Amino acid sequence: MNFIGNIIWIVFGGIFIFFEYLIGGLILCLTIVGIPFGIQCIKFAVVGLAPFGVKITDIASNTGCLSTVMNIIWLIFGGFWIVLTHLLFGILFCLTIVGIPFGMQHFKLMNLAFSPFGKSIS
Repeated sequence: MNFIGNIIWIVFGGIFIFFEYLIGGLILCLTIVGIPFGIQCIKFAVVGLAPFGVKITDIASNTGCLSTVMNIIWLIFGGFWIVLTHLLFGILFCLTIVGIPFGMQHFKLMNLAFSPFGKSIS
């Protein structure tokens, strides 16, 4: 079922999400300051291409509060708009019975967009 869901996701817009996050991540990686944020955008690209069957988990880090500070910076400088976009699309998809699985994937991406630092994709 995950394979079919991913194929439908890619055909109906997932490929655009993938390229948007990938290009944004590569542009951010051009600067030294933007490299951590670019890596997070590339993480979004991977999940945005095929979100069905992907698990997002919190990871324990030894960096102290660095991931919290990075998440705050992320949220202020763009993450908030990504969260709102995925929230809007998630609600719109969940208005129809057929779109509920796709809305749930947007909510998964919204969770990752809210705090991408300190999360892993499996």
